[in-house]
Amino acid sequence: MSFERIPWDQYFMGQSILLAMRSTCTRLAVGATIVRDKRIIAGGYNGSVSGDVHCCDEGCYLVDGHCVRTIHAEMNAILQCAKFGVETVGAEIYVTHFPCLQCTKMILQAGIKKIYYLKDYRNNDYASQLIERVGASVEQVKLSKKYFAELQFGDDDEILD
Repeated sequence: MSFERIPWDQYFMGQSILLAMRSTCTRLAVGATIVRDKRIIAGGYNGSVSGDVHCCDEGCYLVDGHCVRTIHAEMNAILQCAKFGVETVGAEIYVTHFPCLQCTKMILQAGIKKIYYLKDYRNNDYASQLIERVGASVEQVKLSKKYFAELQFGDDDEILD
């Protein structure tokens, strides 16, 4: 009997999905996982500055159609690396949604060379051009039903509600 482990791209994207579940944004829940050498070095989700009120509690603070309260998931993950002195050069990032232009620029400036994303979301042509110009790459991950259709815990079904 052979045992098949979840592939890396499915595993890391799964981590980003879990992070998105912590989002305090009421408009779009996004999660991001930064990986270097097949190890998670940081994670982030979109939400308010630590110590500020959250959109899920107080509503969005919209200016020109954009919530100015929210820090994007990618930014939170990169800032976590900066805060704790973790190098991002040569890393990869797994994001639940295609990064916005500002996050794409930040990802590239941080030295991250590979962007994996799950869902298209207002994909920006200039962001795609920048990724190509600087020699980075972007790839959409398709989740496999084999790993995500049902969580499988063997005979330990009593741990599920």
